[in-house]
Amino acid sequence: MRISPINIALSYSFALCIISANSSAQDRNVNITQDPKFEQLLNEKRKINHSIAVNERYKIQVFSGDAEKAKKALIDCKELFTNLDGTIVFNTPNYKVWIGNFKNRIEAERNLIEIKKIYENALLIKPQK
Repeated sequence: MRISPINIALSYSFALCIISANSSAQDRNVNITQDPKFEQLLNEKRKINHSIAVNERYKIQVFSGDAEKAKKALIDCKELFTNLDGTIVFNTPNYKVWIGNFKNRIEAERNLIEIKKIYENALLIKPQK
């Protein structure tokens, strides 16, 4: 007995329909697993970008000298000027205390007048990158 090509094509088509009906495509749900180190790296990148923007602003230097006196000066500044942030920066051979983070020179000069009442040697600076 001979099988006709039409019967072969029909049987292949039937088998293909049954297989495709039983198979399923991809799920719509996507699960992303992220390495925790990636989040740490992203946070470090954010800090670096933030510091770049900060360096484009004006600051007021209230002290320049050795490390212990700089720490004391920073603590005093934070107590006196609670609305201004402060930091210690090391530029060889001195430690410098910078306070404030002013967007423009006018705002910085207004604060400098008040700060000079206490710190006579305070000066306005614009840190370089």
